[in-house]
Amino acid sequence: METLIQQIINGLVLGSMYALVALGYTMVYGIIGLINFAHGEVLMVGALTSWSIIGLMQESMPGTPGWIILLVSMAIACVVAAALNFSIEKLAYRPLRNSPRLAPLITAIGMSILLQTLAMIIWKPNYKPYPNLLPSEPFEIGGAVISLTQILILAMTAMSLAVLMWLVNYTRLGRAMRATAENPRVAALMGVKPDVVISATFVIGAVLAAIAGVMWAANYGTVQHTMGFLPGLKAFTAAVFGGIGNLGGAVVGGILLGLIESLGAGYIGTITGGVLGSHYSDIFAFIVLIIVLTLRPSGLLGERVADRA
Repeated sequence: METLIQQIINGLVLGSMYALVALGYTMVYGIIGLINFAHGEVLMVGALTSWSIIGLMQESMPGTPGWIILLVSMAIACVVAAALNFSIEKLAYRPLRNSPRLAPLITAIGMSILLQTLAMIIWKPNYKPYPNLLPSEPFEIGGAVISLTQILILAMTAMSLAVLMWLVNYTRLGRAMRATAENPRVAALMGVKPDVVISATFVIGAVLAAIAGVMWAANYGTVQHTMGFLPGLKAFTAAVFGGIGNLGGAVVGGILLGLIESLGAGYIGTITGGVLGSHYSDIFAFIVLIIVLTLRPSGLLGERVADRA
């Protein structure tokens, strides 16, 4: 029973990070129909930027409380990631907006490889330890344990999702985003500027990815230039699982995928005597993707929509 509770906690933490990244995928897809495969690398840049800022602050301002260093580094990481994603959209995706769908897809994959290579040049290819800035004393829940970092991950995810839902549903920008997603030509006739809305969507997605990147690094204690590839791929799986283009679906898909992966790696691993243990945790995410695409291509909360004219 303790193993089950522990894996549920781990799954909720992992799923929360997947949900943050999946929201970036689903927002961009919902508005311009593009799968931004460079989104995982935005997470990586956010985490590495945070690591660099933490090192600078610890050297220049010794004695600063760890939580302040973490928040400052996260804020700067969000700004850098937002500027990066804004530039990617403007330079790489906007010129291809009216091209066949294969062109921006290939460009997104190329941008992912380019960002990994640039990060390897700037930060070097070795794994770097991410400092533990928060108290490491765990809290016990029903025999299972949860760290303060994991509690912060859950809290940051809940806050980020609440702010995003408010932004999309109750603000002028949110109405413009929904109008652009529905029909960009009609939205433009009504005074909406689709280019501004699309850029804002990329910026918001980048901020969420950067938060997820910092939380990922703080939880696992290491950063490296390829760290964004697998979380990005799994977050895309979560977005498809929940129904890509649907914000609620991205959250549900992320949480469920995290739970499935953790239960598969830990609880099922215990039952099978380690045959399907943590070393095989990645297969569960992609088994889910295959099953969902086979049985319900639109995802759990997705719905079939007509192609735009």
